[in-house]
Amino acid sequence: MLKQQIQVDIINALKQGNQEVVDVLRMAISAVNLKEKEKRYKVSKEDTDIKEEDLMQASALNDDEVISVISSEIKKRKDAIVLYKKGNRQELVDKEKKEIEILQKYLPEQLSLEEIRKLIEESIANVGATNIKEMGKVMADLAPKVKGKADGGEVSKIIKELLN
Repeated sequence: MLKQQIQVDIINALKQGNQEVVDVLRMAISAVNLKEKEKRYKVSKEDTDIKEEDLMQASALNDDEVISVISSEIKKRKDAIVLYKKGNRQELVDKEKKEIEILQKYLPEQLSLEEIRKLIEESIANVGATNIKEMGKVMADLAPKVKGKADGGEVSKIIKELLN
């Protein structure tokens, strides 16, 4: 599983003395653990008679959920880069870019713009969308195909462009 791979990579980075990678991966594991705690809380509220070990198993994130957490962390860094550029803080921009590089190793291979466009065109045809008001239908059809493999902002931009 992906979470275990990240934990192994933390140990390897510690052995190599690569503190930057250790810090970024620990942050990623922390975000995954937080998401698991949220899920555990939700499961425990729904089923109050659940055993502790069943609760832990039910709240463990699968690889898709871990990818979603990592994607979210990457998005946070991209947002921070925009702000740091506005504030002329190039050293922080560089730091955030380096962190994105480290995190992207745990995402599936990203789709090219041409591949994204092709998938969007297929989804538009599948749902019969003709205008921007039907963007939600297109997104619902498209989401499983691009989850973790494409930037949501880029996908949204292309859909709007094709539906207008």
